[in-house]
Amino acid sequence: MPDRRRSVQALPPGRPGPAAVREQRVYGLNACLALFRQRPQDLRKVWLLESRLPALKPVLAWCVARRIGYSVVGDEDLRRLSGSGHHEGVVFAALAPVERSLDAWLRGLPAGPVLAVWLDGVGNPHNLGAILRSSAHFGVAGLLLPQGSSLGLSGAAARVAEGGAEQVPLVRLGRPDESLVRLEAAGFVAAATVVRGGQPLYGTVLPERLLLMMGAEGEGMDPALAGVAGMRLGIPGTGAVESLNVAAATAVFLGEWWRQHRT
Repeated sequence: MPDRRRSVQALPPGRPGPAAVREQRVYGLNACLALFRQRPQDLRKVWLLESRLPALKPVLAWCVARRIGYSVVGDEDLRRLSGSGHHEGVVFAALAPVERSLDAWLRGLPAGPVLAVWLDGVGNPHNLGAILRSSAHFGVAGLLLPQGSSLGLSGAAARVAEGGAEQVPLVRLGRPDESLVRLEAAGFVAAATVVRGGQPLYGTVLPERLLLMMGAEGEGMDPALAGVAGMRLGIPGTGAVESLNVAAATAVFLGEWWRQHRT
C-alpha cells in the first residue's frame, strides 16, 4: 500500500472544484417528475407549457398548497429558461442536491455487493447524464467525482439521465491516494478500464465490492491512477473502432457486474 500511496500522490491536483450552487434549473419531463418524487421540498418554481398541465397536475397542486409559484409559458420562454431546445415542456427551479463526502457515503453503505464508479476526467454533461441513467438501472451506489473535477450535476445531465440523477448520489472525493485507501479499507477492489492490455471483461470474475474507474472521453484513464488499481479491465470487440464512448462503455461494465452479482 505505501507504494500505491506514493504513486497516486504524484497525480496533479487539478483545478479547484465548482463553487456550491444552491439553486439550479432542471428540465425534461422525466427528470422533473423524478425530482418531485424524491425531494419535493427542494422545488422553488415551475414553468410549463399548457400541454403539460395534465402530466404535472400533482406538482401544481403541491405548488398551490405551499404557495410556490408556477407559470404557464410558451416554448421560447422555456428555451430561454433552460438554455436548451430539449426542455420537453417543463422547467423547474430547485435547490441543487448536496454532494456527499466520501466518509459520509461509506458510512451509509450496506454490507455485501456494492458497485461504485469513479469518473476520472469525464467532463461532458451528456455523458454524465447517460452514465447516471445506466447507474440507476444497474444499482450503482454512487458516482465518485475527483476533488479537482469541474463535473457536477447540471440541467443537461439531469435531462439525459431521465430520472437517474435522483437515484444515484454524487460523492466528492478528497486526495486521490487517501480516497483509495479509504475505499480499499471498505472492501472495494479498484478496476481501471483500459483500451489495451486489460483483462477481457467477459470471463473475468468481478469482485463483489467493485470500484470501476472510468477515464476521460478523449484521453482515457490517467496512467498514474490506472497503475495503482488492483485490476485492469477491457471490453473485447471486433477492433473496427478503437473504443466505445465512455457512457456506452460504462453501461457494458455495469451490466456485466450486475449479471454476476444481482440478487
